[in-house]
Amino acid sequence: MSTKSKKQNSVHENSDAVLSPTTENYLLTIFRMNELGEKITQTELAERLKSVPSHERVGTTLPSVRGMINRMSKEGLVKADQNKEIILTPLGNSSAETIVRRHRLCECMVVELLGLELYKAHEQAHRLEHAITPELEEKIVDKLGNPTTCPFGHPIPGSGYKAKNISTSLDTEPAGSKLRIDRVPEDDQDLLKYFVDNDLMPNKNVTITKSEPSLGVITLNTENNTDLVFSFEIAKLIHVTKS
Repeated sequence: MSTKSKKQNSVHENSDAVLSPTTENYLLTIFRMNELGEKITQTELAERLKSVPSHERVGTTLPSVRGMINRMSKEGLVKADQNKEIILTPLGNSSAETIVRRHRLCECMVVELLGLELYKAHEQAHRLEHAITPELEEKIVDKLGNPTTCPFGHPIPGSGYKAKNISTSLDTEPAGSKLRIDRVPEDDQDLLKYFVDNDLMPNKNVTITKSEPSLGVITLNTENNTDLVFSFEIAKLIHVTKS
């Protein structure tokens, strides 16, 4: 068995059960919140689920979230710690890695193979991810050449991804810093279109020309010599490395 196949199989290990699309969306969202280092309570999860495309029909009220988390707990996918924060169990984490992997592979597929506009990739991947079988996933991987990140810079579980440099969030960097974009948030299609239109994507170089914590804004100069102004709230979702 090839090294690539072993890595792919490890992602699927203990995650062969058929899950509902809603459960998969919860797992994907919790996994993403973990990546961002966010606190995961039912309240925070309900708020984050609002970024899931409306066609997924995921309930975002607290009663809906509470009921779903109780169900996932009985299925052995999540548990709550002493602070009532939601934690993925080993089974839940394995299942989450599988759906996140398929989601990010779908993003690559619709852009690289089908020519879809980049800013639409995340939403379309939500439509496709639930229908991907292990066999189809393997074909997609082979066709794409085993990508290690999605088009927005996020690592694909099971791909053998290794970070070349340590990344930090943009809001932590001082004025004058010369940086390279490592990854950008993908949940907001309008914001993503703004990033694409202004060529603020992974591997692009930027310079922080002004950082104003008192005003909560940060100004970047891009490779196109364009000045872009962001709130610190958005800047903390953009990860960068030293250029």
